[in-house]
Amino acid sequence: MIDSALIEEAKKMLVAQDKDRVEEIAKKVIGDGQDPLELMNNAFIPGINEVGDLFGRGQLFLPELMQAADAMKVATDIINDALAAKGDGAQESGASVVVATVKGDVHDIGKCIVVSLMKANGFTVHDLGRDVDIDTILEKAVEVNADVIGTSALLTTTMNQQKTLEEALKSAGLKDRFRTVVGGAPVTPRWAARIGADAYAEDAHDGVVKIREMMAQK
Repeated sequence: MIDSALIEEAKKMLVAQDKDRVEEIAKKVIGDGQDPLELMNNAFIPGINEVGDLFGRGQLFLPELMQAADAMKVATDIINDALAAKGDGAQESGASVVVATVKGDVHDIGKCIVVSLMKANGFTVHDLGRDVDIDTILEKAVEVNADVIGTSALLTTTMNQQKTLEEALKSAGLKDRFRTVVGGAPVTPRWAARIGADAYAEDAHDGVVKIREMMAQK
């Protein structure tokens, strides 16, 4: 078990957007031979969720949100590298997933968490980042022969990009080749069904569950 004081500090440093200290703590936990997933689940994910809540209440602003997201990415990269080195991820699912935050949307806190959990569960994840156009998503999916395309939209104004992706897949004759999962704060199961997505993910954990279910049906 990681010391509770260190867990609390890690969470606070993420909320404070202190990327250097977040990196130090992540490396210390791994260097001490402790469980990096415990740090992710008990410190960094609650911390980034708190950042999202503060932003939603107007107590943090976009520059601070982006700095926190950068700190989260540093932590995620360190932890995922440690899991890969130890071979501690779940059994390989065989799922290859392309993930992106859609064009016009620069929020990727939720996507960072999704990518982290997918990698921890043995998925091969191709993270395209934020503000990604449809053509880039499709090109990557074809290039890596992905099983699933996952898109995140955090703004009601960018949700339509998810619909555009579904239309582009149909136009290119690729709808049957790739499964799609959509998520993000304004996204709902009804929206997913309306645009023709294969699944809706309420959160990162649900995204992992939905992809496992889709892979089992293939």
